[in-house]
Formats: sequence, C-alpha cells, structure tokens
Amino acid sequence: MQAALPLPGLFLLCTQTGEHRQSGDDATHGCAYIRRTNRWRADHAIHAGRKGLQNRLRTGKKIDAPGQYTCLPQKAFDPAGDKQYIYAYLFRNLQVQRVNQVWAIDITYVPMQKGFMYLTAVIDVYSRYIVGWGLSNTLDAEASLQVLRQAVAEHGEPEIINSDQGSQFTCKEYVDFLKEEQIRISMDGKGRALDNIFIERFWRTIKYQHIYLNPAQDGITLYQGISCWIDKYNHKPHQGINRNKPANLYQMAA
Repeated sequence: MQAALPLPGLFLLCTQTGEHRQSGDDATHGCAYIRRTNRWRADHAIHAGRKGLQNRLRTGKKIDAPGQYTCLPQKAFDPAGDKQYIYAYLFRNLQVQRVNQVWAIDITYVPMQKGFMYLTAVIDVYSRYIVGWGLSNTLDAEASLQVLRQAVAEHGEPEIINSDQGSQFTCKEYVDFLKEEQIRISMDGKGRALDNIFIERFWRTIKYQHIYLNPAQDGITLYQGISCWIDKYNHKPHQGINRNKPANLYQMAA
C-alpha cells in the first residue's frame, strides 16, 4: 500500500498551479515548472514522483494520521428535485454576445478544518463576472434563492439563468421567482456537468487556488477569505475572455 503523503506533498501541485495563475502564467507544465517542482521535492525530502502526487490529488485519499490531508473532499449528496419543475437546457448552440444574457448558478461543498459549509455562486457567462455568492450550512433552497435575489436586485435580471437539476433549483420557490422576474429557465441535462461548464470551472479555480490551500477555522474566516478571493478574481485578467478583467467587461457592457 502506498504511504500517505504529508500535507506539503499533497499541496504541491495545487500551490504551484495557484502561483502560476495568480502571476498570469498558465504554462504550468513547462521546463521551468518541472525544475521548480523537482527543487521543491528535494528541499522537503518528498520522494514521490510528479505522477504520484498528481494521482493523490485526483483520487483524494482520506486522512490517515495527523499532518496528512486530502485535497479532494467526498462528493456532497444533492437530492433530486421535483420533476414537474425540471426545464429544458437552452444553452446549447446559443451565442452569448452580451452581459446579462446568460447567468449560471450552482452550489458546492466547501470543507473547513472542522466541518463544512455550502457555497452558492452566480456567474455572468459572457464576462465571467461573479454577480453574486453566499455561504450556508444547509442545502436548503432558500439559501441559494437568497443569493440569486440579491444578484438580481444589484445587477438587474438576466435573460436566461442556467442551473443543474438539484433540489435547490427544481422547486416551486425558485421557479416562481424566475417566472415573476420574467427570466427564462434553463437546466442541465441529467448527469451532464459540462452543460454548466463555466460555473464548474469557477469551482475548480476557487478550490484549488484558495479553499484547499487555506482551510478555514470557522465560517467567519471562510467568508472573509472567499470574499477577498472573489474580489481579486473579478479584477484580474482571464485567458478565456482575451485577458480582459471580468469586472471591467461586465461594467462597461452593462
């Protein structure tokens, strides 16, 4: 059986990727990255190879002893919603050409040093701007709906909002609110995570660049850290939008 790696070893690839992306360098697999990784392993007496570290990050081994940690939490259970509130996916082959044309909303599990919380975020697909987010300690639909209400109050209504088929979004309260605001409802196909690819990419980014590297002691610390990180995210260049900053692109076009 492969021995569990200590905390610094498991965080190596996360940290390296975060440092490159924060500095605007996306080429994490180049010669400089390999040399830096090899030096780090030598300095910390880590004998596992690069592929071994990558495998540990992908599989997310459980904690076995003090000082050992997993980068990947177990998948949170998201119960299915009411079938009468499931809507068709409207995003396929749609050309997104302006802000507030399409928003995407989702909720994800966030681990802390002790316990966990749930993070809801709403992203404007055109600009990649995070128009709203919030934390809760339950999967209750009202928590996610409150985030959406606040986003609409601050930024106006989008034409379409896309979500998965989780119980937070396939319920009467959520659907009624969107209908009242005359927002078209779009939902991913069952089992098709890539239908909501923009919010899924955001989850991966915030988890690998912030949450896994800075496990919060409590909900207040978690909120403060996420708030600071999202502000930086909204105001730094993104490769997917031609090195524009989401905040600038959203505010100029809104």
